[in-house]
Amino acid sequence: MSAAVFLKLLVLILIVAIGWWAGRTSMLRGPEPVRVISAVAFYLLAPALLFRATAKIDAHHLPWQTLAAFFIPVMLWLLLNYGLQKIIAKPNSAAEIPAVRALSLSFGNNVQVGLPLIASLFGDTGLSLHVAIISLHAILLMGTGTLLIELDIARQQHHADQQSLSKTLQQTLRNIIIHPIILPVMSGFAFNLTGLHLPQPLDETLQLMGSGTVPLCLLLIGLSLAHHGVKGSVKPALMISAGKMIGMPLLVFLSAHYLLHLEGVQLAVVTLGAALPCGSNTLMFSQRYQTLEAETSAAIVMSTVGFAVMAPLWLMVLGRFAAS
Repeated sequence: MSAAVFLKLLVLILIVAIGWWAGRTSMLRGPEPVRVISAVAFYLLAPALLFRATAKIDAHHLPWQTLAAFFIPVMLWLLLNYGLQKIIAKPNSAAEIPAVRALSLSFGNNVQVGLPLIASLFGDTGLSLHVAIISLHAILLMGTGTLLIELDIARQQHHADQQSLSKTLQQTLRNIIIHPIILPVMSGFAFNLTGLHLPQPLDETLQLMGSGTVPLCLLLIGLSLAHHGVKGSVKPALMISAGKMIGMPLLVFLSAHYLLHLEGVQLAVVTLGAALPCGSNTLMFSQRYQTLEAETSAAIVMSTVGFAVMAPLWLMVLGRFAAS
């Protein structure tokens, strides 16, 4: 692993540690700071980031073969894990658990870790492919996670309240559309279809707000760890980390090579992109639904630390495969 990527991992851990320290002090101790900061990230900063990203996507120049090689197995992995979590769920457990855990197993840290990794290893060629993946990553995975979790909540409420099916569907549809992830994405695509460009003041405003999402989420991980602790979360967090950095990239690697016949830089970019540690945005998702916050926080930290070991192993596999 290059020194740049190792230093980037160290920076992420340091910011999380600062958040943890702050959460242990009187100024930010307790659930209220976690709730407020999470709300700012989820309802203000993340929507700005998503709207700007979708409004500026250039669909005509996206590498669709590479995107298919990455997102088809990743989305399949998300749905398979969601289905597995539904099967093993305990009776009367929270409806939100399967979708939250499936997203943790699928959503990677493509920006803070992925960008310097791909840029240092594969230069501009690999970087252009990885940026294309980033442009659709949050939209597809978090959008799918939102659909799954809102449908599960609606089914649980329908059975509990015995309200009419039509009322349940109306409420579910409203919750899906009027949502801080779905609404900015739909609005951004609608603006994109007009062919217009964002006015510079608006573009810079959205860019500045969106840039705050990453550091705030990292601090939020530390605050969450300080508040919730890791008791009872270590084992599931380790399993999530292993699934995210071993199971998912293996599926992407096999399907990309044997089904779509990708080789070289394309194969390496999609495989390493799938092997990235759990993304910090998954904590916002879990806190939005007040489900598995401690587990999600622990999985993000453990997978980020573990990536220092997994990245060289995947590079070794890719190198030997290319040489064979």
